[in-house]
Amino acid sequence: MNTLIAIAGLGILCLIAEIFNLRKAIVPVAIIGLLGALGLTAYDYMELMKDIQHSDSVGFYNNMIVVNRFSLGFSGLFILLAIFLVAMTPEFHKEHKAKISDFVAIKLFLLLGAIAMVSFGNLSMFFLGIEILSISLYVLAASEPKNLKSNEAGMKYFLMGAFASGIILFGIALIYGATGSFDTAEIYKTVVDGNLGDIKMENISDLFLIGLVMLTIGLLFKMAIVPFHFWSPDVYEGSPALSTATMSTLAKVAAIAAFFKLLLTMTNQLPGQYVTIISIVIVLSMTVGNLMALKQENVKRMLAFSGISHAGFMLMVLYNPAMTSGTLFYYATAYSLTGIAAFAVVLFVCRGKDNEHIYNFNGLGKSSPMMAAVLTCALLSMAGIPIFSGFFAKMFLFTQVLKTGHLAIVIIAVINSIISVGYYFKLILAMYTKEETEKREPLPFMYGAVALVSLLISIAIGLNPSMVTMLVK
Repeated sequence: MNTLIAIAGLGILCLIAEIFNLRKAIVPVAIIGLLGALGLTAYDYMELMKDIQHSDSVGFYNNMIVVNRFSLGFSGLFILLAIFLVAMTPEFHKEHKAKISDFVAIKLFLLLGAIAMVSFGNLSMFFLGIEILSISLYVLAASEPKNLKSNEAGMKYFLMGAFASGIILFGIALIYGATGSFDTAEIYKTVVDGNLGDIKMENISDLFLIGLVMLTIGLLFKMAIVPFHFWSPDVYEGSPALSTATMSTLAKVAAIAAFFKLLLTMTNQLPGQYVTIISIVIVLSMTVGNLMALKQENVKRMLAFSGISHAGFMLMVLYNPAMTSGTLFYYATAYSLTGIAAFAVVLFVCRGKDNEHIYNFNGLGKSSPMMAAVLTCALLSMAGIPIFSGFFAKMFLFTQVLKTGHLAIVIIAVINSIISVGYYFKLILAMYTKEETEKREPLPFMYGAVALVSLLISIAIGLNPSMVTMLVK
């Protein structure tokens, strides 16, 4: 709860700083403030662990906000990602210094929405969080008004996001009509038999099931899951690269974590037909995402389809939601950190250019060996190659899913992991086997620092996975 208040205050402070012409202080103050918020989150986590025998969660404001290990773990991850994104903001927007407070404040408010999405105890707070995050992303997507691609990306994202939000709101209304409450704990009591722990199907009306399906459809739009993914590649390509990095890491992981918590807090198990639909969606997302990524020559579009595939992998935790929150947290951490590292390299290579074509990366291994090595390691981690954290994330995920008896899904996931190696290596080969097309500008310090630090953290959690998996249970 303290973290939410601190970040909201920090965002407002950034806007006020613009009034007094303190632009140079905005980014350092924002980063220091975010580090303080990370410290608050760690303090809340330690306080919760002291009282874990009495209660594994603490509610605030009539259960509107619920603090537990899941919410605190993901909040810490979101703050870390926000620190990296804010750190790269001045260099990326150096041509628009007058608007730096706007860009930083929007990212802070986006972070506020993401934390609310994993800390809710009430569906109204969940919807408020998702709208704060979504509106911030619409602005970031269209933040280059003189760029037609950015205008197109902002309009597409706004229209698709608005439809998705409407569907989510309708689903929440139906669930309220069926259960008489927005509180997820009360909904759980209505839906689940407290003595047996089973779903009371006789007490579940069609209204509740329709509402659950509508919530699912709306969130699948937000996560860019097949077949609701069609807006994602165009929006990722047209948006400014730093906005794309925000969408593919912080925003995507927040939506998946919120979806997982939503299902876990309202029902302890999913109806059979629902599991079948989720299985089809998972297979389609992994397969379509990887096959379409193989055809891409634009790196941002390639990473967009790669993100669709990874979202499909992460949805596999729904087969056993009561046991896989730690696995989801580890996968989300590994994916988002390597995503930040990869996008830091993309920002460096493609700055000053009007596209992110693969030929821009030709010869990067000779002109900038460190950034080429960072991007190589990030791509190998995404592909699930040992010894990187992406390999352990998939291994833990497949192990958990095998325990539920879904062998066919695991086989399809392994095949898709092999397919993904094809397009990742296409980019790696361009960096090391082809000649440089033009002389590169010097590496900005912040791009190099963010790329290196995020990759080192990713490697560290790969060498010692328990340091992450133990945080969220």
